[in-house]
Amino acid sequence: MVKSEYNPILTLDYILQEAENKYFDRKSAKIRPSDLAEHISGFANAEGGTLVIGITDKTRILEGINGLGADKINELVSAPKLCCRPMPSYDVEFLDITNDLGRADRLLLLHIHPAVDRVICTTSDSTFLRIADKTRELKGADLRNLEYSKSTRHYEDELNYDAQISDLDSELVGEYKKRIGAENLSTEQVLRARGFLKEKNGKQYLTNAAVLLFAENTNQFYPNCRIRFTRYSGNRAQVGTKINIEKDINIEYPILKILSKAKEFIGSQLREFTALDLSTGRFQIVPEYPEFAWLEGIVNAVTHREYGMTGSYISVQMYDDHLEIISPGKLPNLVTVNNIRETRYSRNPRIARVLTDFGWVRELNEGVKRIYSDMKEFFLDEPVYSEPEQSVKLVLKNNIIMRSVRMENSAKRNIGIEIWSRLDTVERKILAYMTSRSNITRASLAEFIGKSAATVTNRLNHLIELGIVVRIGNKNDPTQTYQVNPEFTK
Repeated sequence: MVKSEYNPILTLDYILQEAENKYFDRKSAKIRPSDLAEHISGFANAEGGTLVIGITDKTRILEGINGLGADKINELVSAPKLCCRPMPSYDVEFLDITNDLGRADRLLLLHIHPAVDRVICTTSDSTFLRIADKTRELKGADLRNLEYSKSTRHYEDELNYDAQISDLDSELVGEYKKRIGAENLSTEQVLRARGFLKEKNGKQYLTNAAVLLFAENTNQFYPNCRIRFTRYSGNRAQVGTKINIEKDINIEYPILKILSKAKEFIGSQLREFTALDLSTGRFQIVPEYPEFAWLEGIVNAVTHREYGMTGSYISVQMYDDHLEIISPGKLPNLVTVNNIRETRYSRNPRIARVLTDFGWVRELNEGVKRIYSDMKEFFLDEPVYSEPEQSVKLVLKNNIIMRSVRMENSAKRNIGIEIWSRLDTVERKILAYMTSRSNITRASLAEFIGKSAATVTNRLNHLIELGIVVRIGNKNDPTQTYQVNPEFTK
């Protein structure tokens, strides 16, 4: 199989078939070396990436480079040195192929390393950044922010002088090697090639990123690599004699396990509600929040948090009406709460790269955009990002009452006119409230609607007669509950 030795995920099939992304771009052999400069600058200023030269980017014709001649090939190989300043660190690789004319040929791969503490410009003094599958020129404030951000990208590459390769989880490392197509390489080779194992004074040391990602017992080295989940009763935290914590646990695993563990546990804590399906006019069971929204919020926190902040951890706080995800460290300076939908910049590019290989991080910046779109589809308010006290906070509002109002309005416009026309205002409020609760008591309905128990009982009986609501329990039992008729949830 034809594949890169530096990055085994880059097989010939991948190069030919995959869409360009934040780590990979293809270029025709006819490109001028100077025209590579912006892409080299873009990859170097972001998280690194590979330029594959010798294949057209739109029609994907395997041209090869042998027909260019030695001088032109040397110019392409030297493009990072001749067309950028300062010269970024990079590796050169040739892949033997058969071109589309059936002749033996080669592709040229320029593996551009991320520039940790400097900005890479072109020789024409332009600066670029790779964002998703595009290379964008930076100017003005964006450029200054990039320069500021460079000072924060050190911690994951610093050496851990205590951890050994034997401290790593062999299964995790094995799965990583499998995912990048490097199963036939030794662990040391893979870690060294990906910048997770470095030499200093004649000795090999793991980086912080390697230990955070792969350690069998991460807590031994980084006690702050954890997610604290706290569930409160009510809409805000109370203290003292009124303390309202219902559950408080720590999820402590290496990064490559903490996400799946958090998904499993936090998912089990979220409620389900009965809601109207706008397309059918029937009721269906829906989760409290769209899974993608809260999970992507946690993925982003784990990927981009500031791990160098001692004593700080990711906090997930669940209230009756909203969910908060708080991550240590401000947004990287290139990203703001105003441009977070369109702009992606990683504080921890090596960690982000591995999480991309494992399918957690989306490559085309779809993550934050989809948080917004999924919340909208669930009739919930837009997510709210803020930066309190050296952290990033994402708030997802449940807003059950407003969700019910919106769904009721949509129902009146689009569906169920026949049913809704037979209900009075109180009955509609009852039904709207039921779209956010699985089982409700008569007392909770009376409190929500602001009507007497007798009025609520009268309306419930009417809804039961219409077959929309069913009673759970004995008719004379004061603890009986009510729910939407299961027939409407099918």
